[in-house]
Amino acid sequence: MLIVIRLLFKLRLMTLRIGIVDTTFARVDMARYAIEELKNNEPSIVIERITVPGFKNTPWAAKQLINRGVDAVMVFGWIGPSLTDKITYAVASMGLIMLQIEYDKPIIDVTVHEDEAHDEKELFDIAVDRSRKHARNLILMLRGELTKWAGMGLRQGRPDVGPIIR
Repeated sequence: MLIVIRLLFKLRLMTLRIGIVDTTFARVDMARYAIEELKNNEPSIVIERITVPGFKNTPWAAKQLINRGVDAVMVFGWIGPSLTDKITYAVASMGLIMLQIEYDKPIIDVTVHEDEAHDEKELFDIAVDRSRKHARNLILMLRGELTKWAGMGLRQGRPDVGPIIR
């Protein structure tokens, strides 16, 4: 299925439809930055967005978008610092993985963990950078153009570290 999408997309015979799932729990509207990036890289793209209360609700929303016929889904999560938050993330993330396998549709998990930054400014910068880079990666992946970046030490939410050269 992904091969057919790539071919039609490259030939400009189809308009990409991307599903966006985000939460009210998040402290940054990460989807806004990703949508901006998606439209800058693919102006004809169609976006369908569902906002849910928290990350546990994202598998349901992703499935709704897949059932509406989107080509791929981006899920924007925001995870608190507690052990309960981390366990919730792991369980819901498994649900997203199962949906990818069941429906043969890519689901890009764009999650920020509150304890990965020292202050709110750094947290904001991570969220925006991660959202934009994952959006670019999704477009490249659907075009079949991501492979040239394999092994290059690219990071989402942080500066790229580059490849290890021997």
